[in-house]
Amino acid sequence: MNIVAATDFSTRSNRALRQAGLLARSGGGQLHLIHVVDDDQPADLVRIEEREARRVLVEQIASMPELREVRCNPVVAKGYPFDGILRAATELGADLIVMGPHRKQFLRDIFVGTTIERVIRGGRHPVLMVNNEAQRHYERVLVPVDMSDASANAIRAALAIGLMREDSTTLLHAFLPMAKARMISSGASPATISQYVESEHDRATDELTSFLVANDFGARRWSLRVDEGGPMQVITRAVSQAQPDLLVMGTHGRSGLLRTLIGSVTEEALRSLSVDVLAVPPAKP
Repeated sequence: MNIVAATDFSTRSNRALRQAGLLARSGGGQLHLIHVVDDDQPADLVRIEEREARRVLVEQIASMPELREVRCNPVVAKGYPFDGILRAATELGADLIVMGPHRKQFLRDIFVGTTIERVIRGGRHPVLMVNNEAQRHYERVLVPVDMSDASANAIRAALAIGLMREDSTTLLHAFLPMAKARMISSGASPATISQYVESEHDRATDELTSFLVANDFGARRWSLRVDEGGPMQVITRAVSQAQPDLLVMGTHGRSGLLRTLIGSVTEEALRSLSVDVLAVPPAKP
């Protein structure tokens, strides 16, 4: 496996480097450590920062226990952080980009997004955001599924990278019983409402099972969880209750002003949940 781990030399980035090192070690892959230098400054200063960045990368490779016995390649790129990371990942043929949760800049993020969100939006590489301390294996994996091609692609990518095993993975689906509110307002009995919600739960479970069979996942020993509520509400509740180590989510490839203003479930999870998140962009056409 070919892994690119981006660092800005912060504590957040160091966690990501350690996790990337453990993944590369277990998968027998190569790890490229990349730092991006801002080139919108005098050329002499850019050269100084490049030399210093390479020195720090080499020191980190030598000093981090998780990077021992791993083939490591220090890379210094120039430009904007997200653009430099994407260019390096493409040139190096990365199977995975690993990053820490970058510091948010409030109003700017509302309109532009954090570096990690821009890497996810702009690239075709799975991106692992590391929120917690590094661990050799992810023991509890939660995969929200909306029965889309994006969900199927996320599952395939996580399996191919080796980040989840079927015996430690729960597939989560959210459903909304659309007539429930109308039944409550019309005075339907609690028993009638409960029966309706249960029937909708069974229907959603059947749809999830059909989705798995249609995508050749049906023979695997997944744990299935189908909860009532909106997607983010259900995901947040499941993360709180199950305490997963990793959340695997697909992105739908929306772009433009609509996405900038309202975001997506995956981006909301990246911003609000304290769990490692693997975000998988749409498959190449």
